[in-house]
Amino acid sequence: MKKHLPFLIGFVILLLAFVFFSYLVHKDLFIQFDFDTTVKLQDNISRQLDTPFSYLSLVGSFEIASGFLLLLLIIFKKLKGIFVLFFFIFLHLPELFGKMYVNHPGPPYMFFRYDIDFLFPSSYVQPGSSYPSGHAARAVFISIVFAFLIHKTKLSKYQKYLVYGLILAFDLAMLISRVYLAEHWSSDVIGGIFLGASFAVLSLLFL
Repeated sequence: MKKHLPFLIGFVILLLAFVFFSYLVHKDLFIQFDFDTTVKLQDNISRQLDTPFSYLSLVGSFEIASGFLLLLLIIFKKLKGIFVLFFFIFLHLPELFGKMYVNHPGPPYMFFRYDIDFLFPSSYVQPGSSYPSGHAARAVFISIVFAFLIHKTKLSKYQKYLVYGLILAFDLAMLISRVYLAEHWSSDVIGGIFLGASFAVLSLLFL
């Protein structure tokens, strides 16, 4: 039980952080911050990244992210991975709850930069608000699980650091793309990070 306690405490702290941050978003405390961040990113990032970031958006969709997580668990032969998948799917319930009850409209269309004529079915689920970012939650969840699995391998310390660096680079690109493409505000992404991290830490109990 002692070795499980840090995971349970981490889950509770991160989930409470998500709830508290959601309350602040609902009170419209980040309107100026969200707007300024979107403008600065779009002003300072080349339009040549519109397409790469758009493909990254597809990678972060529920359909591909779920398949990738399942593949990871199969490769690492984790029989208890079914519980990890359960928590991964379950985290979408508070995401939908946030989108329905936290009044936080997404960026206006004039900022929109997604430029691929394809969307997965999950992208059409629009409860009415943009908070929190499901892409951010999924990316962080899978990254934490992946990093934990790598930590348990017999790779050398430097090989592990290399993988951790690649995971971090992927997450940064994914999170920045959410705001740059104007699919989410920065506060949506932060909320998604708290949500994804909380359920990822809880799922580590079964790995």
